[in-house]
Amino acid sequence: MAKAPAAYRPAYIVSVPVTAEDTAQSLEARYGGQVAGLNVAAGYAVLGLDRAGAQAHNLSAQTGSRLGMAERNLDQFRAGNTALMGARRSIWMGGEWETWAGARRTIWMGGTYTPVEQNSGTFQQIRLERAHQLAPNLGAGVKVAVIDTGLDLSHPAFVGALAPSTEWKDFVGNDDLPQEEGTLGIGGYGHGTAVASIVLQVAPRATILPLRVLGPDGSGDTLQVANAIYHAAAVGARVINLSLGSAERSDVIEKAIKYATEKKNILVVASAGNEDLAAITYPAAQATDGAAGERSLSVGSVNPLDLKSDFSNYQKDKLELVAPGENVYAAGPEGLLVSWSGTSMAAPMVAGGLALAQGQTLAVSLKDVTKKMADNGQDLYNNGMNGAYKDKLGKGRLDLEKFLINVVRY
Repeated sequence: MAKAPAAYRPAYIVSVPVTAEDTAQSLEARYGGQVAGLNVAAGYAVLGLDRAGAQAHNLSAQTGSRLGMAERNLDQFRAGNTALMGARRSIWMGGEWETWAGARRTIWMGGTYTPVEQNSGTFQQIRLERAHQLAPNLGAGVKVAVIDTGLDLSHPAFVGALAPSTEWKDFVGNDDLPQEEGTLGIGGYGHGTAVASIVLQVAPRATILPLRVLGPDGSGDTLQVANAIYHAAAVGARVINLSLGSAERSDVIEKAIKYATEKKNILVVASAGNEDLAAITYPAAQATDGAAGERSLSVGSVNPLDLKSDFSNYQKDKLELVAPGENVYAAGPEGLLVSWSGTSMAAPMVAGGLALAQGQTLAVSLKDVTKKMADNGQDLYNNGMNGAYKDKLGKGRLDLEKFLINVVRY
């Protein structure tokens, strides 16, 4: 089989408006640059530019708006600098994971989460046992796009849980096999596998759509993240998990998320970043902006005592919700069980919770679901808790029981 050509990686990118009559050739003739993504349904195309100077000025003059502002593309996104805490050999040999992933209804025993008992305390913190009783479909029929480093596609954790392979995409390798690459413990290797398995632990019957946009070092281009969002929308994802972030706001990403949320009714979850800064990363920081924010959530991390994780970013009026993100056990490449810490681990708990809700009949409008999740969190400031971060950690810590009671029709 011939090797796929390398993915197109321009130095700069810019969004331009398109109509139904536009083609790649007509856009390139009009604006210059190279079309890197054309989405007529969304009304925008993304052009790649060699430099931000003359080409960008030409675009500005022609569009007469912010649409002509070029932005840097290469390696603008990272997998949140999450930390792999530990790894050990597979627990899947006896078939426990396969049984659980096959949507076994009884996955709790005496308060213990039987598939991955190490997460029992973490999951009781977010009231997952009760959530599984309240949402007995366990996320069935809900496709969750994991836009990340790819997955260990052969891991037993994902048996029967992946979208059809015809929908998979590797935007880094420019092919249809979004397989993790790298060495465990170095860079981002294993990150996407862990994130996807956390979604499935929360919503065991959800479907995972693996989309690879980050390389082995955990970095990736803005263009590939945007293209993955558009692809997820095209193949019917209902939740998108973005356990990644950038220090720079991106017009291209903002438009992609707006299309996904407003036109395709997708719920988007983004991690807040792990630098212990008083400013969360993008696109999480855009989750409260405009109409698209109605279906987006920014997620930070707390420890088992509901105190802000020492690594989690925070920001008043921007961070909306937190969830446990320390020493979370998940599937790892090569058949391993691993533990990670980071806001990247908190985000898929939220994504899984949204899948649980959408697997049931909703009692509220879809546009109200993310707001209900944020509004029904556990108080983080009671009795002086998190005093140094008052109003900077969102409205509360994820509480799936309270959330589901307020959004699902019984």
